[in-house]
Parts: sequence; C-alpha cells; structure tokens
Amino acid sequence: MKFNPVSAALLSYGMSGSVFHAPLLRAHPGFNLTHVVQRSERTIPDELRDVKICRHIDEVMQQEEVALVIVNTPNETHLDYASRALEAGKHVVVEKPFTVTTAEADRLINLASKKNRILTVFQSRRWDGDFMTVKQVVEKNLVGKIVEFEAHYDRFRNYVESNSWKEDPQPGVGILYNLGSHMLDQVTVLFGMPEAIDARMGIQRPGGRVDDYYDIRMQYRDMLVILKSSYLVREEGPRYTIHGVDGSFVKYGIDPQEQALKEKKIPGSEGWGKESAEIWGKLNTTLHQQHFVGKLETVHGNYLHFYDNVYAAIREGKPLEVKPEQARQVIQLIEACQESNQLRKAIKI
Repeated sequence: MKFNPVSAALLSYGMSGSVFHAPLLRAHPGFNLTHVVQRSERTIPDELRDVKICRHIDEVMQQEEVALVIVNTPNETHLDYASRALEAGKHVVVEKPFTVTTAEADRLINLASKKNRILTVFQSRRWDGDFMTVKQVVEKNLVGKIVEFEAHYDRFRNYVESNSWKEDPQPGVGILYNLGSHMLDQVTVLFGMPEAIDARMGIQRPGGRVDDYYDIRMQYRDMLVILKSSYLVREEGPRYTIHGVDGSFVKYGIDPQEQALKEKKIPGSEGWGKESAEIWGKLNTTLHQQHFVGKLETVHGNYLHFYDNVYAAIREGKPLEVKPEQARQVIQLIEACQESNQLRKAIKI
C-alpha cells in the first residue's frame, strides 16, 4: 500500500508522548512526526534529533505543514489546546479523557464540524488483546445471555508521585478520568449506555490528594456491569469476568503492549501484542449443546490500528472508529459517577 504521510505534532513529550504516540507515529508509514513541544530547556532525547522542537504550542499552530496535532497535555488544557488546533485548520487527536465536562466536549465537537476537521480521542485500549477477546465472547454469544460483567483495572502504587500534575487536585484529575475513561469506553462499546449508574470513589493512599479508587455499578435492563479500580491492589485478581446463562469467561493478566513500548520495542514487529498462553482466558460454557471447558486464545492486540483509522479518516474520508460523540458519552458517565458519589445514590442516565 502506498502512503501519503500526514505530518504530525505532539504538544508534549511526557509519558503518553514518549511511550505511546511517538513510537506509534514513527512505526506507521502513514505519518511523519515533524514537531514536538518541549517547554523547558531540557536535553533533547536522541529519538527527537530529527524533529523540530518547539517551546510553545503557538509555534505548532503556525506550521502549515502540520496537518495533525496530538493534544497530550494535562486534562484541563484539552479544550483550549484542541480548540486552537482546530481553529488553525488542523486535524486533532486528543489524549483521553476527551475533556473535563460534557459542555467542553460539545464545544469541541461543534468546532470540528464547523471547521470540517477530524477530531478523535486516543482510546487505545479498545485495541488491547484481552478486550478484543472479550468483545468476541460478547459478540459470538459464547456464554449465552450475559447477566453480569465485571472488569478491574488495578495497580499497586502505595505512594504519591511527586511533581506530577496527576496528583494535584485540579479539574479532570483522578483515577476516574485516568483509568476510568478507558473502562467506561470499553463498556459503552460492548453494551451502549446504561439505564442508571451508582458509583463510589475516594482516596485510599496515605497522603493522597486525588481519588485513587472507584467502584461503579452500571445497571442495564437485564444485566449488571461492575467496574473497579484501585492503586492499592498488590495481589492480582481477574481482569474480566463474564457470567451468562450458558457459562462464564474469566481472564487474568493485562495486554503486553504498554510494557513492550516502555522497553522500546517497535510496534508491529514480530510477535507484537501476542500474549503468553499462560494467561489466556478460561471459557466454561455450553456450545452447540456440548459442555466446553478450556482456554480461549487471546487476540493479538495492536495499538497501530488506532492510527490506521486516523490515517484512513484523513486521507480517504473513512469513518472514525473512536467518534467524538462516543468520547462525550464517557465524560457524561464520569459526571454521573461524580454526582452519584456525592449524593450516595444511583443516577438515571
């Protein structure tokens, strides 16, 4: 396939820029990473020697060659920076969470429509192998009619990271915006919007200043979805558990792509996204009137599919897989969780 590369700029080179976006953009033949914003006079990393280093985002907006801007800055800046990029005629990828509020999401969606530019959100964990496998279990009805779906995204981090904006109590900060935006997106992809949501969240770590755990119950017409996350889980439990009228599916472990990116492995290289057989999910169900118990091979994950779609949307007019309206729904659910926690009751959606 012949590509007409899209010139792209990163507005930050922190964790998301250096670990996720830059390696993916460099590995994808449809993109050229040409500009990176690095506000301080720090030493320029070797991998950025061939790009233009900008000290302010306005420098990026003024570059005619830049067609795509990745807004991977602190959450409360997403509205401002994405708006500036759209006004400058750029296509925009926003790091999750999309925005802090649904009102902000609406403003960006309307502006992108007005400017006729692509606007999407980096919901990369739609392309986790474990989630792609769960999606197959749901779509192929492998456990029958689902009555309960439970997902965990836990970590063990019993300290408060110093000098991190993610630990400061500012708008859009906390575990619900951070990890919850991934989990809520996955659930809406699988099941759509719930009828009601009941959420509890708070601070568990000594010295913590932002929410670091949540317990969310999402009620559908005939199914319960449970989402849980905490920074104080040292002993791993199941990541996904699905119970249906014909059986169950249980999956441990986490997609290997993030760790591979941290180890500087090249996205899309041999064995990329392949999970060890030891942590394939267990399926115990009835299939074609036969009782089946065994492991279900995990689909190979591939975050490059996100940028495959962005390229196709920009160059070929193909529909976005992560639509901004879907990302807005995630923010709507986050706001409902906050209201539910404050009132200590379920909130109708």
